[in-house]
Amino acid sequence: MRCLIRVMLLSLMLAGSLAWADVPHRVLTGGDSNLVYIITPSHTNPIFKQAALAAAKAAKYYGYRPRLVTHEGSAVKQAVLFETAISEKAAAIICDNAGFDATVPAVKRAYDNNIPTFLIDRGISEPGFAVSQLISDTLSSARDVGELLAASLGYEGEYCELYGQPADLNSRDRSQGFHEALDKYPKLKCVEVVNANWDERQAYESMIDVILRYPNLKGIVCGNDAMALGALAAIRQYGHEGIKIVSIDGTLKVRKAVEAGEVLATVVQPVTELAKAAVLQLKRYLHYGTTTLHEIQYFDCLIVTRDNVKQINRLLEDGQHF
Repeated sequence: MRCLIRVMLLSLMLAGSLAWADVPHRVLTGGDSNLVYIITPSHTNPIFKQAALAAAKAAKYYGYRPRLVTHEGSAVKQAVLFETAISEKAAAIICDNAGFDATVPAVKRAYDNNIPTFLIDRGISEPGFAVSQLISDTLSSARDVGELLAASLGYEGEYCELYGQPADLNSRDRSQGFHEALDKYPKLKCVEVVNANWDERQAYESMIDVILRYPNLKGIVCGNDAMALGALAAIRQYGHEGIKIVSIDGTLKVRKAVEAGEVLATVVQPVTELAKAAVLQLKRYLHYGTTTLHEIQYFDCLIVTRDNVKQINRLLEDGQHF
């Protein structure tokens, strides 16, 4: 329950306590409109859709006109969307971005054109150009579920990793967290790291190959829930139900799989909290010229296991967390 208490306190404070960069020195006043661009990856992923809809709802509540668009994971398309927001004199941009390094030029373009950017879910490599970077602390969460997997496997055996996208900071953080937990146990061996691009179908096809080549596979660490569902489908197809899966995202489908004992653990990201906080900070910044907070803010996540999944489901259904 420690993680749960920390997150609920965090939501009251709007942002995590860990930060290492201040807001831009030059105050950005935004374009001459009430338009707020909300740019995310594809809404086919329920996490991104949830964040976009939460941001849009909050923006409407505060009198802004949200425009929801998707970059589909393409930094090029994202750059075009930023240029469109600039040309339409948007008041601000909220973005779940398409790359740790690749997004920097787009945010700089907005900055140079007096439009503040508020990043959610993942950050960028250069501070000082976005007003806020509101980031899920999935590195710590990956470390936590990695420890759960290690214990479940008796600290020995073969496992593999389903990795997200190479250019994505979340991919790197989550992979780092998994390996910080698992690599310290000499009898645990990572036999394969597969780049499945956050995609369920790619994960399914990759895991069929891995399962056939490694018949003694005991565990899978997955960078997101979509890839976990692909891995689970491959396991079901080949009758290897004993393989343990841990993941990050906390989607409803995977929480159901946790409850059924098919997935060992997942992580619920506070995506709605991130989106709401971004809009509130946007409103404060445009009104006062400051958010009064650091640029980079980390938000804790919830670890979901079979022991607490029913309680967490009730919290989510009642709106006590998201």
